[in-house]
Amino acid sequence: MNSILRRTAATLGTTALVATPLTLMTASPAAAADREFSYGGAQVEYDVEKDDGRFEVEVDVDDAKPGTRWVITLWHDGNRYYHRTRTADSDGDIEVQRSRANTKGKDVFKMRIKKVGGPAAQTRTITRY
Repeated sequence: MNSILRRTAATLGTTALVATPLTLMTASPAAAADREFSYGGAQVEYDVEKDDGRFEVEVDVDDAKPGTRWVITLWHDGNRYYHRTRTADSDGDIEVQRSRANTKGKDVFKMRIKKVGGPAAQTRTITRY
């Protein structure tokens, strides 16, 4: 009986050790849904990370049809600081990277993307402290 209890405890302990890193590595579904989404036949990722007291804002468009045009607009605390029409490269990718100063209190970042001649624009907002 003791050997059955020991094996059961060992199995449960091993399962917990293996499952814990997987749980920690995955982002919450709500956060992932806001930052990664499909739009206009492409995959769009929008992210804002703090690095050395500044914010790094990134928009990545992947798997778009090469040569398609996309209007990308970025705001920080309600002030527009980026508005460009970009063309997908031969791999169907577009990358936008911008650095912004950390302001007092919460920082609100907004991104709007519109495929030229495509469906209605999509907007995402990320708040950082």
